Order: sequence, then C-alpha cells, then structure tokens
Amino acid sequence: MYDTRFWQALDTFVASHNIIIDRPHGSAHPRYPKFRYPLDYGYLDGTHFSDKDGIDIWIGSLAHREPTAVVVTLDLLKSESEIKILLGCTPADMQLILAVHNDGDQSAILVTR
Repeated sequence: MYDTRFWQALDTFVASHNIIIDRPHGSAHPRYPKFRYPLDYGYLDGTHFSDKDGIDIWIGSLAHREPTAVVVTLDLLKSESEIKILLGCTPADMQLILAVHNDGDQSAILVTR
C-alpha cells in the first residue's frame, strides 16, 4: 500500500530550507573536471547528512521545485551511502540522474513519488 506520510514530510522539509545551487547545469565537478552536471545540483541550506554537508538535491526541468523522487546511493570506494532529493524532475530527468549515480563504484536506486 502506498503511504503518503514520507512525501508529505519531505514536502514540509524541503519547503522549510533554502535551496542552494552550487553546481549549475553544465558546470564541472570540483574534483573530477571531466564530469559535467547534466542538471542543476546543490543542497538544502541548514541541513546535514553523514558527510556533514547539506542534503543534496537535483533540480529537474519542471517549473515546480516539489519533491518528485529520491535517489539512494551507495559508494563502495568511499564506503558511504546518501540520499539525494529530486525536485521538479520528469521521468527522463530521473533516469539521467540515476545513470549518473550508477557509474563506476557507485550504485543507486530511484524511489519515485
């Protein structure tokens, strides 16, 4: 059965924090300059994840910035796992983001709304 509590809580969580885009579409990754961000990427200001940084977000091509999915990642090289919140993403945006996180030593799963 589909439980809406998570998505309602995520809506409230996202709405209560400022979105910071620190890696705009087309910009290079700071440590891996060959990688270009296919969509805007950033974080929610005032939030924290296990890496002590803000919770990561991807901004899709839809006009609204409401949560449409989350990606759960596992990085075998870094021995860490994270979630990334997808805001305003189309199905094509989601597949693009999932492909980014299913590369090399990374694995990811997409959980859609």
